[in-house]
Amino acid sequence: MLAGIHIAAAAEAVTFGISQGIAPATVLDVISKCAGTSWMFENRVPHIVDGDYTPHSAVDIFVKDLGIVGDVAHKAKFSAPLTATALQQFVAASGAGFGREDDSAVAKIYARNAGLKLPGDKI
Repeated sequence: MLAGIHIAAAAEAVTFGISQGIAPATVLDVISKCAGTSWMFENRVPHIVDGDYTPHSAVDIFVKDLGIVGDVAHKAKFSAPLTATALQQFVAASGAGFGREDDSAVAKIYARNAGLKLPGDKI
């Protein structure tokens, strides 16, 4: 649950920074030194900065895992809106053809929706 949410939040933060004219490496440097950091942020954002989506853990793994968490929460009548939101971002990334890429490729959905170019984008 937390890993998936943190990856989606990290992707959102870095792409938001890019949308504000901040270089991805600067976003990584600044957030890594403040209270907003997380292990997932510090581990996954370098993949985005490098434009390297070689899978260490794939988008589709989080589609599966967050789906399981969501199903269990639903059966328990437990509201898990952050999990549901993160899951939808991973589902969108998988549906866009990024399912076998590194889970940090969820950033591509944020970037695409905002009309942004990420490091390593060829288009």
